[in-house]
Amino acid sequence: MRNIKLTISYDGASFHGWQYQPGVPTIQGAINEAARKITQEKIVVYGASRTDAGVHALGQVAHFKTQSVLSALEFQRALNALLPPAIRIVVAEEMGHDFHARWSAQGKTYRYRIYRGRVLPPFEHGRALHYPWPLDEDRMAGAARLFEGEHDFSSFAASSGSEDDRDRSAIRVILSSEIVREPSREEIGYIVRGRSFLRYMVRKIVGTLIEVGKGRLAPQDILQLFELRDRSCSGPTMPPQGLYLVSLEYPDPTDSLAGAASRRSHASP
Repeated sequence: MRNIKLTISYDGASFHGWQYQPGVPTIQGAINEAARKITQEKIVVYGASRTDAGVHALGQVAHFKTQSVLSALEFQRALNALLPPAIRIVVAEEMGHDFHARWSAQGKTYRYRIYRGRVLPPFEHGRALHYPWPLDEDRMAGAARLFEGEHDFSSFAASSGSEDDRDRSAIRVILSSEIVREPSREEIGYIVRGRSFLRYMVRKIVGTLIEVGKGRLAPQDILQLFELRDRSCSGPTMPPQGLYLVSLEYPDPTDSLAGAASRRSHASP
Protein backbone atom coordinates (compact mmCIF):
# COMPACT_ATOMS: atom_id res chain seq x y z
CA MET A 1 0.00 0.00 0.00
CA ARG A 2 1.19 3.51 -0.84
CA ASN A 3 0.71 6.45 1.50
CA ILE A 4 -0.28 9.77 -0.13
CA LYS A 5 -0.04 13.05 1.79
CA LEU A 6 -2.26 15.95 0.71
CA THR A 7 -1.89 19.62 1.58
CA ILE A 8 -5.33 21.17 1.17
CA SER A 9 -6.75 24.68 0.98
CA TYR A 10 -10.48 25.28 1.30
CA ASP A 11 -13.18 27.86 1.83
CA GLY A 12 -15.24 26.30 4.60
CA ALA A 13 -18.25 28.63 4.28
CA SER A 14 -20.47 26.13 2.48
CA PHE A 15 -19.32 22.99 4.32
CA HIS A 16 -20.32 21.40 7.62
CA GLY A 17 -16.70 21.16 8.73
CA TRP A 18 -13.97 18.69 7.91
CA GLN A 19 -15.35 15.43 9.31
CA TYR A 20 -17.61 13.22 7.22
CA GLN A 21 -21.31 13.41 8.10
CA PRO A 22 -23.95 11.55 6.10
CA GLY A 23 -26.30 13.74 4.12
CA VAL A 24 -24.38 17.03 4.41
CA PRO A 25 -21.37 18.43 2.51
CA THR A 26 -18.04 18.12 4.35
CA ILE A 27 -14.44 18.48 3.26
CA GLN A 28 -13.48 14.92 4.17
CA GLY A 29 -16.60 13.56 2.47
CA ALA A 30 -15.84 15.40 -0.78
CA ILE A 31 -12.22 14.18 -0.91
CA ASN A 32 -13.21 10.63 0.03
CA GLU A 33 -15.69 10.55 -2.84
CA ALA A 34 -13.23 11.97 -5.38
CA ALA A 35 -10.43 9.58 -4.33
CA ARG A 36 -12.79 6.60 -4.55
CA LYS A 37 -13.79 7.54 -8.10
CA ILE A 38 -10.15 7.76 -9.12
CA THR A 39 -8.95 4.52 -7.49
CA GLN A 40 -12.14 2.41 -7.39
CA GLU A 41 -11.06 1.64 -3.80
CA LYS A 42 -12.84 2.41 -0.52
CA ILE A 43 -10.52 5.29 0.33
CA VAL A 44 -10.71 7.04 3.71
CA VAL A 45 -8.82 10.34 3.95
CA TYR A 46 -7.52 11.14 7.45
CA GLY A 47 -7.08 14.82 8.31
CA ALA A 48 -4.70 16.49 10.72
CA SER A 49 -7.39 18.77 12.17
CA ARG A 50 -11.16 18.40 12.36
CA THR A 51 -12.02 21.98 11.47
CA ASP A 52 -15.57 23.03 12.37
CA ALA A 53 -18.34 24.25 10.07
CA GLY A 54 -17.42 27.56 8.46
CA VAL A 55 -13.71 27.35 9.31
CA HIS A 56 -11.24 27.76 6.43
CA ALA A 57 -7.83 26.26 5.72
CA LEU A 58 -4.75 27.39 3.86
CA GLY A 59 -2.66 24.34 4.72
CA GLN A 60 -4.74 21.49 6.10
CA VAL A 61 -2.93 18.17 5.80
CA ALA A 62 -4.44 14.72 5.18
CA HIS A 63 -3.33 11.31 4.01
CA PHE A 64 -4.79 8.16 2.50
CA LYS A 65 -3.49 4.73 1.56
CA THR A 66 -4.00 3.17 -1.84
CA GLN A 67 -2.85 0.41 -4.16
CA SER A 68 -3.11 2.72 -7.16
CA VAL A 69 -0.03 3.19 -9.35
CA LEU A 70 -0.85 6.86 -10.06
CA SER A 71 1.91 9.28 -9.11
CA ALA A 72 1.34 11.89 -6.41
CA LEU A 73 1.20 14.61 -9.08
CA GLU A 74 -1.40 12.64 -11.02
CA PHE A 75 -3.47 12.32 -7.84
CA GLN A 76 -3.28 16.08 -7.32
CA ARG A 77 -4.48 16.79 -10.85
CA ALA A 78 -7.23 14.17 -10.77
CA LEU A 79 -8.55 15.22 -7.37
CA ASN A 80 -8.67 18.90 -8.34
CA ALA A 81 -10.55 17.95 -11.51
CA LEU A 82 -13.27 16.24 -9.44
CA LEU A 83 -13.44 18.38 -6.29
CA PRO A 84 -15.63 21.49 -5.99
CA PRO A 85 -13.75 24.77 -6.63
CA ALA A 86 -13.87 25.63 -2.92
CA ILE A 87 -11.46 22.75 -2.21
CA ARG A 88 -8.01 22.60 -3.79
CA ILE A 89 -5.20 20.10 -3.37
CA VAL A 90 -2.17 22.38 -3.15
CA VAL A 91 0.45 19.62 -2.92
CA ALA A 92 0.40 15.81 -3.10
CA GLU A 93 3.38 13.75 -1.94
CA GLU A 94 4.12 10.08 -1.41
CA MET A 95 5.21 9.36 2.17
CA GLY A 96 6.51 6.43 4.17
CA HIS A 97 4.04 3.94 5.59
CA ASP A 98 4.36 5.35 9.12
CA PHE A 99 3.28 8.90 8.22
CA HIS A 100 -0.07 9.92 9.73
CA ALA A 101 -1.48 13.40 9.10
CA ARG A 102 -2.81 13.75 12.64
CA TRP A 103 -0.50 11.70 14.85
CA SER A 104 2.74 12.73 13.13
CA ALA A 105 1.99 16.46 13.45
CA GLN A 106 4.22 18.40 15.84
CA GLY A 107 2.54 21.79 15.65
CA LYS A 108 -0.27 23.85 14.16
CA THR A 109 -0.68 27.52 13.29
CA TYR A 110 -4.07 29.25 13.21
CA ARG A 111 -5.02 32.77 12.22
CA TYR A 112 -8.21 34.62 13.15
CA ARG A 113 -9.08 37.63 10.98
CA ILE A 114 -10.89 40.67 12.42
CA TYR A 115 -11.91 43.32 9.90
CA ARG A 116 -11.92 46.76 11.55
CA GLY A 117 -13.22 48.96 8.73
CA ARG A 118 -16.63 50.62 8.97
CA VAL A 119 -18.01 48.62 6.02
CA LEU A 120 -17.13 44.98 5.39
CA PRO A 121 -16.22 44.49 1.71
CA PRO A 122 -18.61 42.00 0.12
CA PHE A 123 -15.68 39.79 -0.90
CA GLU A 124 -14.84 39.33 2.81
CA HIS A 125 -18.32 38.18 3.77
CA GLY A 126 -17.98 34.78 5.43
CA ARG A 127 -14.17 35.10 5.54
CA ALA A 128 -13.54 37.50 8.43
CA LEU A 129 -15.22 38.74 11.60
CA HIS A 130 -16.50 42.29 11.12
CA TYR A 131 -15.87 44.36 14.25
CA PRO A 132 -15.86 48.13 13.46
CA TRP A 133 -16.32 49.32 17.06
CA PRO A 134 -13.52 50.73 19.29
CA LEU A 135 -10.88 48.29 20.55
CA ASP A 136 -7.64 48.94 22.41
CA GLU A 137 -5.38 46.92 20.16
CA ASP A 138 -2.29 47.55 22.29
CA ARG A 139 -4.01 46.01 25.33
CA MET A 140 -5.07 43.06 23.19
CA ALA A 141 -1.49 42.58 21.96
CA GLY A 142 -0.19 42.54 25.54
CA ALA A 143 -2.86 40.07 26.63
CA ALA A 144 -2.16 37.78 23.66
CA ARG A 145 1.42 37.20 24.86
CA LEU A 146 0.12 35.86 28.20
CA PHE A 147 -1.25 32.77 26.43
CA GLU A 148 2.26 31.61 25.55
CA GLY A 149 3.70 28.68 27.48
CA GLU A 150 2.11 25.66 29.14
CA HIS A 151 -1.27 26.32 30.76
CA ASP A 152 -4.54 24.68 31.68
CA PHE A 153 -6.90 25.98 28.98
CA SER A 154 -10.16 24.72 30.55
CA SER A 155 -11.48 28.31 30.58
CA PHE A 156 -10.82 28.64 26.85
CA ALA A 157 -12.51 25.57 25.39
CA ALA A 158 -16.12 24.73 24.71
CA SER A 159 -17.41 21.39 25.95
CA SER A 160 -19.07 18.94 23.59
CA GLY A 161 -20.56 17.14 26.59
CA SER A 162 -19.02 13.82 25.59
CA GLU A 163 -17.17 11.46 27.92
CA ASP A 164 -14.05 11.84 25.78
CA ASP A 165 -14.20 15.61 26.22
CA ARG A 166 -14.51 15.38 30.01
CA ASP A 167 -11.62 12.92 30.28
CA ARG A 168 -9.28 14.86 27.99
CA SER A 169 -6.50 16.91 29.56
CA ALA A 170 -6.85 20.68 29.06
CA ILE A 171 -3.09 21.27 29.44
CA ARG A 172 -1.70 22.73 26.23
CA VAL A 173 1.56 24.35 25.12
CA ILE A 174 1.35 27.56 23.09
CA LEU A 175 4.59 28.40 21.30
CA SER A 176 3.60 31.87 20.09
CA SER A 177 0.53 34.09 20.42
CA GLU A 178 0.29 37.56 18.92
CA ILE A 179 -1.95 40.27 17.53
CA VAL A 180 -0.76 41.64 14.19
CA ARG A 181 -1.98 44.80 12.49
CA GLU A 182 -2.52 45.03 8.73
CA PRO A 183 -3.24 48.75 8.16
CA SER A 184 -3.50 48.43 4.39
CA ARG A 185 -6.52 46.15 4.86
CA GLU A 186 -8.08 47.77 7.97
CA GLU A 187 -7.61 44.44 9.66
CA ILE A 188 -6.02 42.85 12.69
CA GLY A 189 -5.21 39.19 13.00
CA TYR A 190 -4.64 36.86 15.89
CA ILE A 191 -1.93 34.31 15.06
CA VAL A 192 -1.31 31.39 17.40
CA ARG A 193 1.09 28.47 17.08
CA GLY A 194 0.93 25.47 19.35
CA ARG A 195 1.40 21.74 19.58
CA SER A 196 -2.33 20.97 19.85
CA PHE A 197 -5.59 22.77 20.60
CA LEU A 198 -8.86 22.07 22.38
CA ARG A 199 -12.16 22.41 20.57
CA TYR A 200 -13.12 26.08 20.02
CA MET A 201 -9.97 27.09 21.92
CA VAL A 202 -8.75 29.68 19.40
CA ARG A 203 -12.21 31.19 18.99
CA LYS A 204 -12.61 31.45 22.79
CA ILE A 205 -9.20 33.10 23.10
CA VAL A 206 -10.17 35.64 20.43
CA GLY A 207 -13.45 36.34 22.24
CA THR A 208 -11.48 36.95 25.45
CA LEU A 209 -9.00 39.23 23.68
CA ILE A 210 -11.89 41.28 22.31
CA GLU A 211 -13.21 41.64 25.87
CA VAL A 212 -9.76 42.97 26.81
CA GLY A 213 -9.88 45.36 23.85
CA LYS A 214 -13.29 46.65 24.98
CA GLY A 215 -11.98 47.24 28.51
CA ARG A 216 -14.18 44.62 30.14
CA LEU A 217 -11.14 42.53 31.10
CA ALA A 218 -7.59 43.57 31.98
CA PRO A 219 -4.66 41.77 30.37
CA GLN A 220 -3.62 40.36 33.75
CA ASP A 221 -7.09 38.79 34.13
CA ILE A 222 -5.90 36.12 31.67
CA LEU A 223 -3.70 34.61 34.38
CA GLN A 224 -6.68 34.40 36.74
CA LEU A 225 -8.79 32.73 34.05
CA PHE A 226 -6.19 29.96 33.80
CA GLU A 227 -6.58 29.36 37.54
CA LEU A 228 -10.39 29.44 37.52
CA ARG A 229 -10.68 26.67 34.88
CA ASP A 230 -14.23 27.90 34.19
CA ARG A 231 -15.25 28.50 30.56
CA SER A 232 -18.18 30.72 31.64
CA CYS A 233 -15.72 33.34 32.93
CA SER A 234 -13.82 33.88 29.67
CA GLY A 235 -14.97 35.70 26.57
CA PRO A 236 -17.53 34.35 24.09
CA THR A 237 -16.76 31.82 21.38
CA MET A 238 -16.33 33.92 18.25
CA PRO A 239 -17.93 32.95 14.92
CA PRO A 240 -16.07 30.43 12.74
CA GLN A 241 -15.79 32.50 9.57
CA GLY A 242 -12.71 34.41 10.75
CA LEU A 243 -10.68 31.28 11.58
CA TYR A 244 -8.07 29.74 9.26
CA LEU A 245 -5.90 26.68 9.75
CA VAL A 246 -2.69 28.08 8.28
CA SER A 247 -0.22 25.21 8.45
CA LEU A 248 0.90 21.98 10.10
CA GLU A 249 4.43 21.08 11.21
CA TYR A 250 6.00 17.63 10.78
CA PRO A 251 9.41 16.12 11.46
CA ASP A 252 11.88 16.58 8.62
CA PRO A 253 11.99 13.15 6.92
CA THR A 254 15.64 13.71 6.03
CA ASP A 255 16.45 13.87 9.75
CA SER A 256 15.04 10.40 10.35
CA LEU A 257 16.82 9.06 7.26
CA ALA A 258 20.11 10.57 8.42
CA GLY A 259 19.60 9.13 11.88
CA ALA A 260 18.89 5.68 10.47
CA ALA A 261 21.99 5.84 8.28
CA SER A 262 24.09 6.90 11.26
CA ARG A 263 22.81 4.02 13.36
CA ARG A 264 23.60 1.56 10.56
CA SER A 265 27.13 2.91 10.20
CA HIS A 266 27.77 2.46 13.93
CA ALA A 267 26.20 -0.98 14.18
CA SER A 268 28.40 -3.96 14.92
CA PRO A 269 29.10 -6.17 11.88
